[in-house]
Amino acid sequence: MRQSLSASAKLSSSASWRDYYELTKPRVVMLLLLTALVGMCLATPTWVDPVVLTAGMLGIGLLSSAAAVINHVVDHRIDSIMARTFNRPVARGKVSPKRALLFAATLGVVGFVLLAAFVNMLTAWLTLASLVGYAVIYTMYLKRATPQNIVIGGLAGAAPPLLGWTAVTGEIHAYGLLLVLIIFTWTPPHFWALAIHREKDYAKAKIPMLPNTHGVEFTKTCVVLYTLLLCAICLLPYLTGMSGPLYLVGSSLLNAYFMFMALKLKFKPSETTAMDTFKFSILHLMLLFVVLLVDHYI
Repeated sequence: MRQSLSASAKLSSSASWRDYYELTKPRVVMLLLLTALVGMCLATPTWVDPVVLTAGMLGIGLLSSAAAVINHVVDHRIDSIMARTFNRPVARGKVSPKRALLFAATLGVVGFVLLAAFVNMLTAWLTLASLVGYAVIYTMYLKRATPQNIVIGGLAGAAPPLLGWTAVTGEIHAYGLLLVLIIFTWTPPHFWALAIHREKDYAKAKIPMLPNTHGVEFTKTCVVLYTLLLCAICLLPYLTGMSGPLYLVGSSLLNAYFMFMALKLKFKPSETTAMDTFKFSILHLMLLFVVLLVDHYI
């Protein structure tokens, strides 16, 4: 027992900045920040004020990172069981839960102060609410309580474009909510593709993901149906006058390939199809928001 504690303390004391950086899930946060940036830009016909842009991106990024760190702490037991996550810093004991939570608190406080002081209070409180939604409601409760965890909890991860919009305008607008709806609908087929690929991992960790509770084939059907719904919702920016023909063409091509991948996953999968679908879904969202941005300025 003493040897175990000593080894854990030694690992924790030898943590590098890279371990703390990994705790913030930088790739996920960068994708969130891209959607927040697009929300900012679409909220104004001109360029975004440099102070709002800088403070807004930093504040949203820091609070998103804090939520990611809390996720590492809450899920460290589960992470240590699963092959995909066993090497994460808290799961491995490189960073202790106490130090990780202190790190999260620092990131969260600095992020909130930046938003409150240099952007506006609406954005500060909405971003904090997103942190609570992801780190507390989803991670601590929904993830372990229902196979619909990612559907309900996906709202927190879908908030960044609205946060970008409110950072510029100081108000909630239907267009900002439409951007949220796109990500909210995108999240289930994105995550369920990964859950199919990692079905055994989730079963071993006793997490009620849809493939484990309702079967892989049922999950594949849900991926197809949600992707179909996503294709329809992605038409709304054009139909409402928010975006123009460039967006319509770009989004249609991206959605068509996403639909192709979902159908392949359902009807003619190979060993890598689920993971390929998951990877493309990330590229899909990134390029979709880039097309929104390009269409807005062109």
